[in-house]
Amino acid sequence: MPVSHEIPHPAAAEDEAGLVRRAAGGDADAVRRIIKAHNQRLYRLVRAVLRSNADAEDVLQEAYLRAFASLDGFHGEASLSTWLSRIALNAALMRLRAQKRLKRAAVSAGPLDAEIIPFPLASSTDDPERVMAQRQLLRLVEEATDALPEAFRLVFVARVIEGLSVEETAVLLDLPPATVKTRLHRARKLIRARLEERIGPVLVDAFPFAGARCDRLTEAVVEKLGLER
Repeated sequence: MPVSHEIPHPAAAEDEAGLVRRAAGGDADAVRRIIKAHNQRLYRLVRAVLRSNADAEDVLQEAYLRAFASLDGFHGEASLSTWLSRIALNAALMRLRAQKRLKRAAVSAGPLDAEIIPFPLASSTDDPERVMAQRQLLRLVEEATDALPEAFRLVFVARVIEGLSVEETAVLLDLPPATVKTRLHRARKLIRARLEERIGPVLVDAFPFAGARCDRLTEAVVEKLGLER
């Protein structure tokens, strides 16, 4: 079911404001609820920059710690989701710049191989062949997305995989809406050309971040914030 990105009902906004106040006061349950509500979007955005599951999870944890340390500075000018997304995206870009500096410094090192790490699926394991086919399909989607130029990849992940509107993506990436539309069009053409050679048009929910992985990161952040379980 697609995620709605409409302006929240006043009651929902009040609930978000209450969660923020409780989390700023050290309420572990409020921290967990905020993390689990935003994990999927933030993970996808961070991974779109870093193209590594392990790096994305590491940077996302850093971004949460940074965000909760400065939660008193959140005054609701933007939604909490947008505020967290900007923090996570900036953290990912900082990590990417640091990685590029290390690569330039290590001129004698060989090229790094791209890493495709399997991720959990929600499908039943009663049909092993179906599960394997789905894993192969999702792997192809990850590879095609990772192969996009960074500027196109970020827009594609935000618009198609995460489902943000043109306006939300423009605000998040600090781009004119027209540029978002152009980059999305280019990204779709590149991915379609890559995928249709082997499997034809596809529509999948790629790069999930839920279940045990979501719980593990949530508890790691709560623990590092020094909050009670």
